[in-house]
Amino acid sequence: MKVIILKDIPKFGKKNEIKDVPEGYARNFLFPKQLAEPATPKALSHLEKIKESKEISKRLEEDLLLKNLREIEGKKIILKKSANEQGHLFSSIRKEDIEEAMKKTHRIFLSKDAILLDSPIKNIGTYEIAVSVKGKRAMFKLDILADK
Repeated sequence: MKVIILKDIPKFGKKNEIKDVPEGYARNFLFPKQLAEPATPKALSHLEKIKESKEISKRLEEDLLLKNLREIEGKKIILKKSANEQGHLFSSIRKEDIEEAMKKTHRIFLSKDAILLDSPIKNIGTYEIAVSVKGKRAMFKLDILADK
C-alpha cells in the first residue's frame, strides 16, 4: 500500500515522502497515529502543489539572499552578551542570533543556512563571518562585547 508520510519518522522516512508499506502497518500504526495518509490521486496532487510552492519560495529566498549579499559585504554587527572575567560567554552565539542581529541592525534578511559558522561562538572578540549563497560569498564583522 502506498502512503504519504505526514511527519518525519526516524529510520523510516521524511515528511511528504511516498512509501510503499504493508497494509496492516499502515492501518494499525501509521493512520491511527496520523503519521501517514493513503496515497490517493487527490492527496498526490495536493502533495505536488505543496512541493511546487516550497520550490518557488526557496527560489525567491535564494534570490533575495543573492541581492542581500552585496549589501552584507563589509558590514559590522555589535552584540553585547554576558561574560565572565576571562571573556567566556555565558550563552553562546549561534547562527540564529547572527541572523536576528543582522535583521535588527541593518534590516538585511539572512538565512541561517547561508551563514557559515562551524561552531557556536563562545568568547568575546571580533569575528569574520562568511555568508554563502549558490557559491557566492560575502564577509562581515561580528563584534562581541561584554555586557556590563
